[in-house]
Amino acid sequence: MPRRHEDTKGHVEAGLQTRLSKTVLDPTRAYATAWEEEPDANGRLVPTAVVFLTNRECPFRCVMCDLWVNTLDRTGPAGAIAAQIRHAIAQLPPARQVKLYNAGSFFDPQAISPGEDAQIAALLDSYDRVIVEAHPAFLAGVYGERCLRFRDRLRGRLEVAIGLETAHPGVLARLNKRMTLAGFEQAARFLGDHDIDLRVFILLNPPFLAANEVVEWGQRSIDVARDAGATACSVIPVRGGNGALEAIGADFVTARLPALEDVVAYGLARGRMRVFADLWDVDRFFDCACSPARAARLRAMNRTQAPVESVTCRRCDAAI
Repeated sequence: MPRRHEDTKGHVEAGLQTRLSKTVLDPTRAYATAWEEEPDANGRLVPTAVVFLTNRECPFRCVMCDLWVNTLDRTGPAGAIAAQIRHAIAQLPPARQVKLYNAGSFFDPQAISPGEDAQIAALLDSYDRVIVEAHPAFLAGVYGERCLRFRDRLRGRLEVAIGLETAHPGVLARLNKRMTLAGFEQAARFLGDHDIDLRVFILLNPPFLAANEVVEWGQRSIDVARDAGATACSVIPVRGGNGALEAIGADFVTARLPALEDVVAYGLARGRMRVFADLWDVDRFFDCACSPARAARLRAMNRTQAPVESVTCRRCDAAI
Protein backbone atom coordinates (compact mmCIF):
# COMPACT_ATOMS: atom_id res chain seq x y z
CA MET A 1 0.00 0.00 0.00
CA PRO A 2 1.40 3.45 -0.88
CA ARG A 3 2.76 5.47 2.01
CA ARG A 4 0.23 8.26 1.49
CA HIS A 5 -2.61 5.79 2.16
CA GLU A 6 -0.89 4.66 5.34
CA ASP A 7 -0.68 8.29 6.42
CA THR A 8 -4.37 8.80 5.63
CA LYS A 9 -5.35 5.80 7.73
CA GLY A 10 -3.31 7.22 10.59
CA HIS A 11 -5.01 10.61 10.31
CA VAL A 12 -8.46 8.97 10.31
CA GLU A 13 -7.58 6.87 13.37
CA ALA A 14 -6.18 9.91 15.16
CA GLY A 15 -9.34 11.81 14.31
CA LEU A 16 -11.50 9.03 15.75
CA GLN A 17 -9.49 9.05 18.97
CA THR A 18 -9.89 12.81 19.41
CA ARG A 19 -13.58 12.97 18.56
CA LEU A 20 -15.90 14.72 20.91
CA SER A 21 -19.24 13.09 21.71
CA LYS A 22 -21.89 12.84 19.04
CA THR A 23 -25.07 14.85 19.43
CA VAL A 24 -27.79 12.83 21.14
CA LEU A 25 -30.49 12.53 18.48
CA ASP A 26 -34.04 11.27 18.20
CA PRO A 27 -34.05 8.72 15.33
CA THR A 28 -37.60 9.72 14.41
CA ARG A 29 -36.75 13.41 13.92
CA ALA A 30 -34.51 15.15 11.40
CA TYR A 31 -31.66 16.80 13.27
CA ALA A 32 -32.11 20.08 11.38
CA THR A 33 -34.24 21.75 8.72
CA ALA A 34 -33.97 24.91 6.64
CA TRP A 35 -35.89 26.83 4.01
CA GLU A 36 -34.12 28.71 1.25
CA GLU A 37 -34.53 30.11 -2.23
CA GLU A 38 -32.27 28.75 -4.92
CA PRO A 39 -32.17 29.90 -8.55
CA ASP A 40 -33.10 27.22 -11.06
CA ALA A 41 -31.56 26.73 -14.50
CA ASN A 42 -33.66 29.63 -15.82
CA GLY A 43 -32.69 32.01 -13.02
CA ARG A 44 -36.02 31.82 -11.20
CA LEU A 45 -35.81 31.62 -7.42
CA VAL A 46 -37.25 28.31 -6.27
CA PRO A 47 -38.49 27.88 -2.68
CA THR A 48 -36.59 24.92 -1.26
CA ALA A 49 -37.09 22.77 1.82
CA VAL A 50 -33.88 21.30 3.26
CA VAL A 51 -34.11 18.31 5.59
CA PHE A 52 -31.03 16.96 7.36
CA LEU A 53 -31.91 13.36 8.07
CA THR A 54 -30.81 11.46 11.15
CA ASN A 55 -29.33 8.08 10.23
CA ARG A 56 -26.40 5.74 10.67
CA GLU A 57 -22.91 7.19 10.24
CA CYS A 58 -21.41 7.00 6.74
CA PRO A 59 -19.00 4.05 6.40
CA PHE A 60 -16.34 5.96 4.45
CA ARG A 61 -15.13 8.34 7.18
CA CYS A 62 -13.44 10.85 4.88
CA VAL A 63 -10.56 12.75 6.46
CA MET A 64 -12.25 16.17 6.18
CA CYS A 65 -15.76 15.13 7.26
CA ASP A 66 -17.42 16.56 10.37
CA LEU A 67 -20.94 15.32 9.59
CA TRP A 68 -20.53 12.29 11.86
CA VAL A 69 -21.39 14.44 14.87
CA ASN A 70 -25.08 14.35 13.86
CA THR A 71 -25.33 10.63 13.05
CA LEU A 72 -26.33 7.44 14.85
CA ASP A 73 -24.10 4.48 15.67
CA ARG A 74 -26.59 2.04 14.19
CA THR A 75 -29.44 1.92 11.70
CA GLY A 76 -32.61 3.58 12.96
CA PRO A 77 -35.89 1.76 13.56
CA ALA A 78 -38.21 0.82 10.71
CA GLY A 79 -40.19 3.78 9.44
CA ALA A 80 -37.95 6.36 11.15
CA ILE A 81 -36.82 8.17 7.98
CA ALA A 82 -40.35 8.56 6.68
CA ALA A 83 -41.39 9.87 10.10
CA GLN A 84 -38.55 12.41 9.99
CA ILE A 85 -39.55 13.65 6.56
CA ARG A 86 -43.25 13.84 7.42
CA HIS A 87 -42.57 15.88 10.56
CA ALA A 88 -39.95 18.12 8.92
CA ILE A 89 -41.96 19.21 5.88
CA ALA A 90 -44.98 19.87 8.09
CA GLN A 91 -42.90 22.46 9.99
CA LEU A 92 -41.48 24.21 6.92
CA PRO A 93 -43.11 26.77 4.59
CA PRO A 94 -44.35 25.51 1.21
CA ALA A 95 -41.62 24.68 -1.29
CA ARG A 96 -41.24 23.43 -4.85
CA GLN A 97 -38.12 21.37 -4.32
CA VAL A 98 -36.68 19.44 -1.39
CA LYS A 99 -33.14 18.50 -0.43
CA LEU A 100 -32.82 15.35 1.66
CA TYR A 101 -29.28 15.37 3.00
CA ASN A 102 -28.32 12.44 5.21
CA ALA A 103 -24.58 12.94 5.90
CA GLY A 104 -23.83 9.96 3.70
CA SER A 105 -25.56 8.15 0.85
CA PHE A 106 -29.32 8.05 0.44
CA PHE A 107 -29.11 4.64 -1.25
CA ASP A 108 -26.95 3.08 1.50
CA PRO A 109 -29.32 0.46 2.99
CA GLN A 110 -27.61 0.74 6.39
CA ALA A 111 -28.52 4.45 6.42
CA ILE A 112 -31.99 4.38 4.82
CA SER A 113 -33.83 1.12 4.39
CA PRO A 114 -35.07 0.36 0.84
CA GLY A 115 -38.31 -0.72 2.48
CA GLU A 116 -39.08 2.94 3.19
CA ASP A 117 -38.60 4.19 -0.38
CA ALA A 118 -42.23 3.93 -1.46
CA GLN A 119 -43.45 5.74 1.63
CA ILE A 120 -40.78 8.42 1.28
CA ALA A 121 -41.68 8.99 -2.37
CA ALA A 122 -45.35 9.35 -1.47
CA LEU A 123 -44.48 12.00 1.11
CA LEU A 124 -42.61 13.96 -1.59
CA ASP A 125 -45.43 13.97 -4.13
CA SER A 126 -45.92 17.75 -3.95
CA TYR A 127 -42.32 18.59 -4.94
CA ASP A 128 -41.18 19.26 -8.50
CA ARG A 129 -37.63 18.21 -7.68
CA VAL A 130 -36.13 15.89 -5.07
CA ILE A 131 -32.39 16.17 -4.33
CA VAL A 132 -30.52 13.42 -2.46
CA GLU A 133 -26.82 12.65 -2.03
CA ALA A 134 -24.83 9.51 -2.78
CA HIS A 135 -21.29 8.18 -3.00
CA PRO A 136 -20.53 6.65 -6.43
CA ALA A 137 -20.31 3.23 -4.77
CA PHE A 138 -24.05 3.49 -4.09
CA LEU A 139 -24.87 4.29 -7.71
CA ALA A 140 -23.82 0.94 -9.15
CA GLY A 141 -25.20 -2.61 -9.17
CA VAL A 142 -28.15 -3.22 -6.86
CA TYR A 143 -27.73 0.26 -5.42
CA GLY A 144 -28.07 1.80 -8.86
CA GLU A 145 -31.18 -0.27 -9.45
CA ARG A 146 -32.62 1.10 -6.21
CA CYS A 147 -31.86 4.63 -7.41
CA LEU A 148 -33.81 4.02 -10.62
CA ARG A 149 -36.77 2.52 -8.76
CA PHE A 150 -36.83 5.54 -6.46
CA ARG A 151 -36.73 7.86 -9.48
CA ASP A 152 -39.72 6.06 -10.97
CA ARG A 153 -41.71 6.45 -7.75
CA LEU A 154 -41.34 10.24 -7.70
CA ARG A 155 -43.74 12.63 -9.37
CA GLY A 156 -41.00 15.26 -9.57
CA ARG A 157 -37.51 15.09 -11.03
CA LEU A 158 -34.71 13.32 -9.17
CA GLU A 159 -31.33 14.99 -8.68
CA VAL A 160 -28.37 13.24 -7.05
CA ALA A 161 -25.49 15.13 -5.43
CA ILE A 162 -22.03 13.56 -5.49
CA GLY A 163 -19.03 14.78 -3.53
CA LEU A 164 -16.29 15.02 -6.16
CA GLU A 165 -14.32 16.94 -3.51
CA THR A 166 -11.32 17.66 -5.79
CA ALA A 167 -10.07 16.86 -9.27
CA HIS A 168 -6.52 16.56 -7.91
CA PRO A 169 -5.97 12.78 -8.15
CA GLY A 170 -3.23 12.64 -5.53
CA VAL A 171 -5.23 14.63 -2.98
CA LEU A 172 -8.43 12.71 -3.71
CA ALA A 173 -6.59 9.46 -3.03
CA ARG A 174 -5.58 10.69 0.43
CA LEU A 175 -9.04 11.78 1.60
CA ASN A 176 -10.17 8.23 2.51
CA LYS A 177 -13.07 8.84 0.12
CA ARG A 178 -12.34 5.53 -1.61
CA MET A 179 -13.29 7.09 -4.92
CA THR A 180 -11.34 7.93 -8.06
CA LEU A 181 -12.00 10.46 -10.79
CA ALA A 182 -12.89 7.54 -13.06
CA GLY A 183 -15.42 6.34 -10.48
CA PHE A 184 -16.96 9.80 -10.28
CA GLU A 185 -17.22 10.03 -14.06
CA GLN A 186 -18.80 6.56 -14.24
CA ALA A 187 -21.42 7.56 -11.68
CA ALA A 188 -22.08 10.81 -13.58
CA ARG A 189 -22.61 8.83 -16.79
CA PHE A 190 -25.01 6.49 -15.00
CA LEU A 191 -27.12 9.45 -13.87
CA GLY A 192 -27.02 11.11 -17.27
CA ASP A 193 -27.93 7.90 -19.08
CA HIS A 194 -31.00 7.55 -16.87
CA ASP A 195 -32.20 11.17 -17.04
CA ILE A 196 -31.24 12.02 -13.46
CA ASP A 197 -29.68 15.42 -12.79
CA LEU A 198 -26.25 15.69 -11.21
CA ARG A 199 -25.18 18.13 -8.50
CA VAL A 200 -21.55 18.18 -7.40
CA PHE A 201 -19.87 19.15 -4.14
CA ILE A 202 -16.33 20.55 -4.41
CA LEU A 203 -14.00 21.32 -1.52
CA LEU A 204 -12.27 24.69 -1.72
CA ASN A 205 -9.25 23.73 0.38
CA PRO A 206 -9.05 19.96 0.81
CA PRO A 207 -6.32 18.72 3.14
CA PHE A 208 -2.97 17.87 1.53
CA LEU A 209 -3.33 20.65 -1.07
CA ALA A 210 -0.79 23.47 -0.98
CA ALA A 211 -2.13 26.96 -0.28
CA ASN A 212 -0.88 28.30 -3.62
CA GLU A 213 -2.86 25.59 -5.46
CA VAL A 214 -6.24 26.07 -3.80
CA VAL A 215 -7.75 28.35 -6.45
CA GLU A 216 -6.24 26.47 -9.41
CA TRP A 217 -7.57 23.08 -8.29
CA GLY A 218 -10.89 24.56 -7.28
CA GLN A 219 -11.24 25.82 -10.84
CA ARG A 220 -10.07 22.53 -12.34
CA SER A 221 -12.64 20.72 -10.21
CA ILE A 222 -15.32 23.06 -11.53
CA ASP A 223 -14.31 22.05 -15.06
CA VAL A 224 -14.50 18.32 -14.25
CA ALA A 225 -17.98 18.73 -12.77
CA ARG A 226 -19.10 20.79 -15.77
CA ASP A 227 -17.70 18.29 -18.27
CA ALA A 228 -19.45 15.46 -16.39
CA GLY A 229 -22.80 17.12 -17.06
CA ALA A 230 -23.49 18.63 -13.65
CA THR A 231 -26.34 21.13 -13.58
CA ALA A 232 -25.32 22.59 -10.21
CA CYS A 233 -22.14 22.74 -8.15
CA SER A 234 -21.53 23.83 -4.56
CA VAL A 235 -18.06 24.96 -3.47
CA ILE A 236 -17.50 24.16 0.19
CA PRO A 237 -14.65 25.66 2.24
CA VAL A 238 -13.34 22.93 4.54
CA ARG A 239 -13.82 23.66 8.23
CA GLY A 240 -11.49 22.39 10.93
CA GLY A 241 -12.57 20.83 14.19
CA ASN A 242 -13.21 17.19 13.35
CA GLY A 243 -10.02 15.82 14.91
CA ALA A 244 -8.54 14.29 11.77
CA LEU A 245 -7.74 17.68 10.23
CA GLU A 246 -5.96 18.73 13.40
CA ALA A 247 -3.93 15.49 13.21
CA ILE A 248 -2.86 16.45 9.69
CA GLY A 249 -1.41 19.72 10.97
CA ALA A 250 0.52 21.67 8.35
CA ASP A 251 -1.06 19.64 5.52
CA PHE A 252 -4.37 21.44 6.09
CA VAL A 253 -4.69 25.08 5.04
CA THR A 254 -7.61 27.16 6.29
CA ALA A 255 -9.77 28.56 3.51
CA ARG A 256 -9.99 32.27 2.77
CA LEU A 257 -12.95 34.10 1.27
CA PRO A 258 -11.01 35.71 -1.62
CA ALA A 259 -10.15 32.21 -2.87
CA LEU A 260 -13.80 31.13 -2.58
CA GLU A 261 -14.84 34.22 -4.56
CA ASP A 262 -12.32 33.46 -7.29
CA VAL A 263 -13.46 29.86 -7.71
CA VAL A 264 -17.18 30.71 -7.72
CA ALA A 265 -16.68 33.61 -10.15
CA TYR A 266 -14.70 31.31 -12.45
CA GLY A 267 -17.50 28.75 -12.43
CA LEU A 268 -20.14 31.35 -13.22
CA ALA A 269 -18.06 32.67 -16.10
CA ARG A 270 -17.70 29.17 -17.53
CA GLY A 271 -21.48 28.83 -17.74
CA ARG A 272 -23.67 25.79 -18.41
CA MET A 273 -24.21 25.04 -14.73
CA ARG A 274 -25.15 26.91 -11.60
CA VAL A 275 -22.35 27.47 -9.09
CA PHE A 276 -22.93 28.19 -5.41
CA ALA A 277 -20.68 29.07 -2.48
CA ASP A 278 -21.55 27.10 0.64
CA LEU A 279 -21.89 29.88 3.21
CA TRP A 280 -22.91 27.87 6.24
CA ASP A 281 -21.10 29.33 9.25
CA VAL A 282 -19.24 31.67 6.90
CA ASP A 283 -18.18 33.99 9.70
CA ARG A 284 -15.68 31.31 10.77
CA PHE A 285 -13.64 32.49 7.79
CA PHE A 286 -13.74 36.19 8.63
CA ASP A 287 -10.10 37.26 8.96
CA CYS A 288 -10.17 40.84 7.69
CA ALA A 289 -12.33 43.96 7.86
CA CYS A 290 -13.39 43.22 4.27
CA SER A 291 -14.74 39.74 5.09
CA PRO A 292 -18.40 40.77 5.65
CA ALA A 293 -18.45 42.50 2.26
CA ARG A 294 -16.97 39.40 0.63
CA ALA A 295 -19.64 37.20 2.22
CA ALA A 296 -22.31 39.60 0.96
CA ARG A 297 -20.82 39.39 -2.54
CA LEU A 298 -20.93 35.60 -2.42
CA ARG A 299 -24.56 35.64 -1.26
CA ALA A 300 -25.44 37.94 -4.17
CA MET A 301 -23.70 35.65 -6.67
CA ASN A 302 -25.50 32.64 -5.21
CA ARG A 303 -28.83 34.36 -5.66
CA THR A 304 -28.31 35.95 -9.08
CA GLN A 305 -25.85 33.50 -10.67
CA ALA A 306 -24.23 36.56 -12.19
CA PRO A 307 -20.97 38.47 -11.66
CA VAL A 308 -20.96 40.98 -8.82
CA GLU A 309 -18.47 43.83 -8.44
CA SER A 310 -15.31 42.67 -6.69
CA VAL A 311 -14.39 43.73 -3.17
CA THR A 312 -11.15 45.71 -3.03
CA CYS A 313 -8.82 45.28 -0.07
CA ARG A 314 -5.14 46.13 -0.19
CA ARG A 315 -4.25 43.55 2.46
CA CYS A 316 -6.21 40.65 0.97
CA ASP A 317 -5.43 41.44 -2.66
CA ALA A 318 -1.72 41.34 -1.86
CA ALA A 319 -2.09 37.93 -0.16
CA ILE A 320 -3.84 36.18 -3.06
